[in-house]
Amino acid sequence: MKHYDYLIVGAGLFGCTFAHQATLHGKSCLVIDVRSHTGGNIYCENVKGINVHKYGAHIFHTANKRVWKYVNDLVEFNRYTNSPVANYKGELYNLPFNMNTFYQLWQVKTPVEAQAKIEEQRREMEGREPQNLEEQAISLVGRDIYEKLIKEYTEKQWGRRCTELPAFIIRRLPVRFTFDNNYFRDPYQGIPIGGYNVLINRLLEGVDVRLSADFMVNRKEWMALADKTVYTGAVDAYYSYCYGKLSYRTVRFETELLEGVENYQGNAVVNYTDAATPYTRIIEHKHFEFGTQSDTVISKEFSSEWTEGSEPYYPVNDGHNEALYKKYKELADKEPNVIFGGRLAEYKYYDMDKVIESALERYEQV
Repeated sequence: MKHYDYLIVGAGLFGCTFAHQATLHGKSCLVIDVRSHTGGNIYCENVKGINVHKYGAHIFHTANKRVWKYVNDLVEFNRYTNSPVANYKGELYNLPFNMNTFYQLWQVKTPVEAQAKIEEQRREMEGREPQNLEEQAISLVGRDIYEKLIKEYTEKQWGRRCTELPAFIIRRLPVRFTFDNNYFRDPYQGIPIGGYNVLINRLLEGVDVRLSADFMVNRKEWMALADKTVYTGAVDAYYSYCYGKLSYRTVRFETELLEGVENYQGNAVVNYTDAATPYTRIIEHKHFEFGTQSDTVISKEFSSEWTEGSEPYYPVNDGHNEALYKKYKELADKEPNVIFGGRLAEYKYYDMDKVIESALERYEQV
């Protein structure tokens, strides 16, 4: 059996970037993944020529020139700009909250009018320290925006009332007094032409890969194949949940091919911010790449608590889970030949550019 410099557990963006850097520097790598495909949660499934984001919408954006150059040296990106729309009981609003949103809400036409309206509504919380997410949101943008575009959507995402959620979940809200619908402020943004699989395949050139391989089942045998291990799975699972299980939020998707429908909703992402609609958003995948196919594919996204067997997506960064993760991190820091990286191993929400940035830095530290 071949011996490697690195065993990399997980073929997501962190693991693949680390493998690419190691290979560029003459190191041998074996990447394994329990799934039947590479790419982790950015994997795309091709359906009738449409790259379906199987695990939810992924839009690459960054302010980091080094990271932007890094990915563009590998693949070509399109000019996609994230401009989601919110549907509240049939009323449509642009996101982020901008002059288009404010006009739809209040028929205000100038930034001065919009600012005055928001300041008037924020006074409801004047002189009070927000004690929960509801009060925090009202203190930032007022009650109208909160009631129509935040409250019920957030309660669907978290599975609990906004009055029961901590204020720190929302530290700021994107408010723009312009008619610009670009959700992100980063100067660089787009999606790989041909989907994210193209990027992953480039990162894994010259790397040995084994899929449907469960590291947890034969850990000793896998680790014996390499001098060092890069682990990107759940950190609590690595230690057999010795301190207990970390909590996550998860999402599931109901995906449907609509044959003969060229354009279902006119936008890649439409959020449904009312409680009566059970899903949080509908994704129409062809719009990520300006598709002109005669059919379309949509995914309805549902948010729920993580249960055994479901995909862990978002860490629940409350006091209990942060304290629990700290215990696991203390164990991980003592591992001499194991590098823990990525959102699951670090119990951290990462944008894609931050994942790449982290992987580059971690390799440089080896």
